[in-house]
Amino acid sequence: MRFETKAQEATHTKVATWMKELFGEAYQAVPDQPVFIVPHGSSITQVVVLPWGSDDAVIRGMAWVVQGVELTEDLLLHLLRMNSNFRFGGFGLDSDDDIFFTYSIVGSTADKEELRALTLAVAGTADGEDDKIVAKWGGMTAIDKLKSL
Repeated sequence: MRFETKAQEATHTKVATWMKELFGEAYQAVPDQPVFIVPHGSSITQVVVLPWGSDDAVIRGMAWVVQGVELTEDLLLHLLRMNSNFRFGGFGLDSDDDIFFTYSIVGSTADKEELRALTLAVAGTADGEDDKIVAKWGGMTAIDKLKSL
């Protein structure tokens, strides 16, 4: 695997160890990418190690919540209002207008329990909200989208 900085590589190494300790067989490392996958209910969480400047890294948890939904004003207002309830993280839209939930922590100061909290918060939020959004506004959960491919 090729890393952009030594800090990204060092953070990836510790995250890889922690992911194995925390999630055992339930997670998967993506070959040749600084990405780990954790399925949870109807969501799929990615934990990604990204460079942050030349001397640090960011650990970002992200899960697609709903894909293929019509972005109505009512739905977008719902997501913005939900964001005000989170201490860390929030909903966003990708370039395909799919809804995701993301939460990031600083790599150099992160510890195993903080990584656990990030991963479970992202996975739990996505899994908890996806069915509610699909029921009211349509679209597909990440797992349903994957099954349809």
